Amino acid sequence: MDTNVETLPRPYAEQRTAEHATQRGLRRRRVRSTEAADARNNLFWLRQPIREAARPDEDAIRDALYRRTLAVADLFAAALAVALCVSFLGDDTLRAAAWLLLPLVVVASKVIGLYDRDELLLHKSTLDEAPALFQLATASTLIAWLLEGSLINGDLGKLQVLALWSTLWVLLLVGRAAARGIVRRLAPPERCLLIGQRTVREHLRSRLEAQPHVHAEVVAEAALGEARLEDLVEDHRVHRLLLAPGETDADETVDLVREAKGLGLKVSILPRVFEVVGSSVEFDQVDGMTVLGVRRFGLSRSSLCVKRALDLVGSLIGVIAAGPLLAVIAVWIKLDSPGPVFFRQTRIGREGEPFQIFKFRTMCTDAEAMKAELRKLNEAEGLFKIANDPRITRAGRVLRRTSLDELPQLFNVVMGDMSLVGPRPLVADEDRQVQGWRRNRLSLTPGMTGHWQILGSSRIPLHEMVKIDYLYVANWSLWADLKILLRTVPYMLSRRGL
Repeated sequence: MDTNVETLPRPYAEQRTAEHATQRGLRRRRVRSTEAADARNNLFWLRQPIREAARPDEDAIRDALYRRTLAVADLFAAALAVALCVSFLGDDTLRAAAWLLLPLVVVASKVIGLYDRDELLLHKSTLDEAPALFQLATASTLIAWLLEGSLINGDLGKLQVLALWSTLWVLLLVGRAAARGIVRRLAPPERCLLIGQRTVREHLRSRLEAQPHVHAEVVAEAALGEARLEDLVEDHRVHRLLLAPGETDADETVDLVREAKGLGLKVSILPRVFEVVGSSVEFDQVDGMTVLGVRRFGLSRSSLCVKRALDLVGSLIGVIAAGPLLAVIAVWIKLDSPGPVFFRQTRIGREGEPFQIFKFRTMCTDAEAMKAELRKLNEAEGLFKIANDPRITRAGRVLRRTSLDELPQLFNVVMGDMSLVGPRPLVADEDRQVQGWRRNRLSLTPGMTGHWQILGSSRIPLHEMVKIDYLYVANWSLWADLKILLRTVPYMLSRRGL
């Protein structure tokens, strides 16, 4: 071979082809020019075939277990709903055709993607499926009503139709939640590889560890520029790639996602833009280019009226239902320690206006005077939180663990100072630490509960909490409020927070 030719640098495309021909080649370098980038993308697919074993069998088994368990739950929910509403609420009897049509519920669920979304998600939430399941229950009930002559011996009454509609929806929700709980206990956790900036990796890992419903564990980490994906996948039996790219990592991100998909991995990306705009965006197409449409900040007048109506109805029902419990707690506090039943404190409300918040007293009467000497024991960043606060009374400790000390805030909601769901009401010292665009969190009335509550308010630093509140305001919807209210109940029952 001509030595002069051998010592010359090989053309870039030839060099890249040689790299792709190597099973364990180094990760491709960033390409600056458009022509070189196109050549690189084309040459990527010339790699030798990836081993099928790159995605472990246990991962495929887990996905199949989720799908099949959910299908069984849907079929059981449909059968139970039909039996309850047709046979027990009336004198009708079911024909054989009724049982033969039940699998159509499973088919419809498959068509609308209710068995495939779990594979894409880390947090497999049943509550997020409620709108789709409502549509499924509506369509199924309508079909049963139209075909009643072929399905039952008799006629479906209005009560039976309404009962079938609501019962099927509730049973689908309950059955799917139970099915996912069973699979989480039976299947091993999903093994995740976390790639990105160190601070973002630490933040994401702590979030995963704090969420018991996310059945996943981080088995390996790497910086974006140091990741040799194929080696990491083989060495750690990785199931999913969690990618947290920086602002200037576009080329590496595209390459890494393509390689991960070629290896058969699931891919989850933490997009930095959604930290500002939230999830309430519309995907638009402009001549093949994807554009995100971001909704304006704040609520319209009609949305504010809807939210206030929910607050009034919910708080009035809550005051009436919890009346006897409120009386019992008041007596208990008086017997447990000297001092008033209620604790009042100035908090910062909507648009920065102060108001008096009501809570059951859980501390001794001189708690505020003791705060200065206990500040060295503070365990929260930006907030004042002590796990074993010596100022808390015996009754107060139970009330805090169950969040029952916050029940008097229902009166704040009735008066309009607070909302059932909203940003966290901060004291003046904490509020002064919130500056800039983060102050827009106070465009809505503070809430009794919110995202900060169901995530564990004492574990979230102040700067993270105000960002969560900002995104809540930016992405408000009535369904989001209802979901937070529903998730607050199991949070209180689990007694996770103080």
